[in-house]
Amino acid sequence: MAHFSGLVVTGECNNPFEYCDIVTSTTHKTLRGPRSGLIFFRKELEEKINFSVFPGLQGGPHEHQIAGLATQLKEVTTPEFKSYIQQVKLNAKTMAEEFMNLGYNVCTQGTDNHLVMIVVRSKGLTGSKVEKICEYVNISINKNSVPGDKSALTPGGIRLGSPSLTTRGFKEDDFRIVVTYIDRLINIALEIQDETGKPLKKFVEALPNHEELNIIKNDIVDFASGFEYY
Repeated sequence: MAHFSGLVVTGECNNPFEYCDIVTSTTHKTLRGPRSGLIFFRKELEEKINFSVFPGLQGGPHEHQIAGLATQLKEVTTPEFKSYIQQVKLNAKTMAEEFMNLGYNVCTQGTDNHLVMIVVRSKGLTGSKVEKICEYVNISINKNSVPGDKSALTPGGIRLGSPSLTTRGFKEDDFRIVVTYIDRLINIALEIQDETGKPLKKFVEALPNHEELNIIKNDIVDFASGFEYY
C-alpha cells in the first residue's frame, strides 16, 4: 500500500489488512513521513521476515529516520491529518474533472484516490516530453504507461498526484489553475515538437529558447510562493 497508506490509515480507502498476511508500505507519499519503509506481517511469519530484512537485505538502521517516522505516525492519528487526506482526494478529483473539461482522456474517467492518469498520446505527444517540459518550469510529474501503449520506453501518459501541493495548502480552485498551466505546457510542447521533430533530446534542448515557456516558469514561481504549508 505504498502509495495509498495515508488513505488507509484515515479510513478513506479499502483496508488491505482485512485480506493480507503481509502488507508493505513506504512511509512518505500519502503517509507524509520521512523516506523509509514498513512491513506488517502475521505473528507466525515474524522470524522469516525479520531474518530476510536483517542480515539478508538491510544494514545499520538510521535512527533519525525512526524518530521522524514515529512523530509522523502520531500525526496520522489526528483529526487534522484525516482532514488533509480528504482534501487530497478532493483536489485529485477536481484535477481529473478539470482535465476532462478541457477534452483530455483521463484513465478511469476520474479518480477515487490521490492519483490522476492522463493519456497524452491522443494529443500527439509522449509522456516523456510532457514530463520534461513540466520539469523545466518546476512542476514535478511522472511519465507513465497507459492502456494501449506498446512500450514503456515511450509511454503515452502522465501521472499526477495531489498530496504535495495539498501539503502546500492548495485547494480545489488552486488545482484548477495548475491544470490550466499544464494544459498550456502541453500545447507549447506540441509547438516545440513541430519544430524539433520526434527526438526527445532535441526537444529538451529547445526548451530554454522558448520565450513563453520562460514567462510561465516565472509565473509558477510567483503563484506557488503565496502558499503556506497545510
